Amino acid sequence: MGGPSAEREVSLSSGRECAAALRDEGFEVVEVDAGHDLASRLVEISPDVVFNALHGRWGEDGCVQGMLEWLRIPYTHSGVLASSLAMDKQRCKDVYAAAGLPFMESILTDRASVEAAHAMTPPYVVKPYNEGSSVGVYIVREAANGPPTLSPDMPERVMVETYAPGRELTTTVMGDRALTVTDIITDGWYDYHAKYSVGGSRHVVPAEIPSEIFDACLDYARRAHDALGCRGFSRTDFRWDEGRGLAGLILLETNTQPGMTPTSLSPEQAQAAGIGFGAFCRWIVEDASCDR
Repeated sequence: MGGPSAEREVSLSSGRECAAALRDEGFEVVEVDAGHDLASRLVEISPDVVFNALHGRWGEDGCVQGMLEWLRIPYTHSGVLASSLAMDKQRCKDVYAAAGLPFMESILTDRASVEAAHAMTPPYVVKPYNEGSSVGVYIVREAANGPPTLSPDMPERVMVETYAPGRELTTTVMGDRALTVTDIITDGWYDYHAKYSVGGSRHVVPAEIPSEIFDACLDYARRAHDALGCRGFSRTDFRWDEGRGLAGLILLETNTQPGMTPTSLSPEQAQAAGIGFGAFCRWIVEDASCDR
């Protein structure tokens, strides 16, 4: 848990929640704030399983997964390749394209070019291509007078993506089962605050949407999970433009390390499927392995 990424605080919250639940399930749990000495700490602890509650770079992009494979310690969630592909938004889209899944067109460019002139016709979105939790997302509206000024902590290489209008939907895949669909309702963009602040968003689960769209979300999420080679559980996020029917449903991204905080979507979907938080955490641990 923890670690050095931009999503450190979310990871600490996920880790605390999962540790408490696993203790209630009868497991002996050691909480480790991942630092540069992580490998030596794990050798010292010699765990039966590592529950990976890290978010963001290093924790869900294949880095820590590779270390755990090297140490031959069974671990949860996806392996090296799936984690790396899903975290790199452009390569994830390449996998979507090969699997016949719908997504919005985008380009990778440098931040100086983005700030100098519109990289594409507004509306569009600017974001890091290898972070999660809506960290560093800029929406450039149609009425924008000029290109955005990015914060100093944005990377030199960013993704510029055609803006996808509509409702925010999401589906968790647990093993080979797509659980349900959640409709995420906010006053504005589903940003970091909306995701992790109590009252930041309202979740309708199961989503009250046409059965065609509901079933398509389940199908697309399973296909994305399989195409990327995910293990354990993943969550795929969608935008749905109601006026366009099924043609208006597109994939935003697939998350191989979904949040496990009190306001997180995947535990809520598991609960809706009759799987309590403790049982969900137990399943994740019992699914752990090397060679993922």
